[in-house]
Amino acid sequence: MNYIEQAYKGKNEWYHWVLTFILVVLGWQVIGAFPLLMAAAAKSENMTQFSEFAEDGFMTAGLNKNFLLFLMILTFFIGLIFLFIGVKYIHKRTITSLITSRDKIDWKRFFYGFFVWGILAVAMSFVGILLAPENFTWNFNATPFFTLVAISFLFLPFQTSLEELLFRGYFMQGIGVLAKNRWVPLLITSVVFGLLHGANPEVAKLGQITMVFYIGTGLFYGIVTLMDEGTEISLGLHAVNNITAAFLITTDWTVFQTDALYIDTSEPAVTWEMFFPVFVLYPLMLFIFSKKYGWSNWKEKLTGKITQPINLKENYRVLDEIGE
Repeated sequence: MNYIEQAYKGKNEWYHWVLTFILVVLGWQVIGAFPLLMAAAAKSENMTQFSEFAEDGFMTAGLNKNFLLFLMILTFFIGLIFLFIGVKYIHKRTITSLITSRDKIDWKRFFYGFFVWGILAVAMSFVGILLAPENFTWNFNATPFFTLVAISFLFLPFQTSLEELLFRGYFMQGIGVLAKNRWVPLLITSVVFGLLHGANPEVAKLGQITMVFYIGTGLFYGIVTLMDEGTEISLGLHAVNNITAAFLITTDWTVFQTDALYIDTSEPAVTWEMFFPVFVLYPLMLFIFSKKYGWSNWKEKLTGKITQPINLKENYRVLDEIGE
């Protein structure tokens, strides 16, 4: 069974998908956000000030940057737990089937994607610094920096894992089962993934052209997932991307405002760095992965049909007859 067809291992009536989605939103945006809201409320003198804090993502709430980052990640962690609960107890299938088509999670794939993209991300960051050193200020402060590194490596993967397993996992499988093909879920999840990042402050600063990066990144992760029949590589890619973004370079106008090594003091502008990953590095990564893992039959894997395996149809027919 391919990756999208893993969804057939569980219950797939429309209400199973709706209930699980509601559960994830409840955990992510309500229960998970409660500690952040309480911390911000404690710093607010009145509801007007609290509303002002909320409008800028609580960046001006007076919270320690590392503590704020941890509270933001916590919302994703709770959402991830609720996603797992929905898959296991509403859809009645394994967490592994959400992550991969393999019998067990291939962590070597995760770490391969993690380290390859990590090297490229770090290299690209320092190239940018070397090309325009006047735009960067050294910001190293041992205690907050190493605290940031610990939070980044230990907790940021929960944030990226929710995004990957929700978009390249749950939605990819759900839309694939509904559309009966691979290209529709690939395109829809990529576009929606990009559009949801439209709330990021950098979009307000740079304009809608940033959607090229966000939608392009979603498309890249989606192609990797479909070609590799699992999310392990994309989980590693997304995790290291956000980790390096958190502790290498920060600005006062992006979603990550941290105690990073460098502060980018340049005026917000659309530069080559936005398009270089989408049009150069992502194709290069696809080439590397295809050689590493022997990817082939690209057209079928990216656009082919999705059908319910005959043996699963028969199993469900028997279960329905005996009332289970």
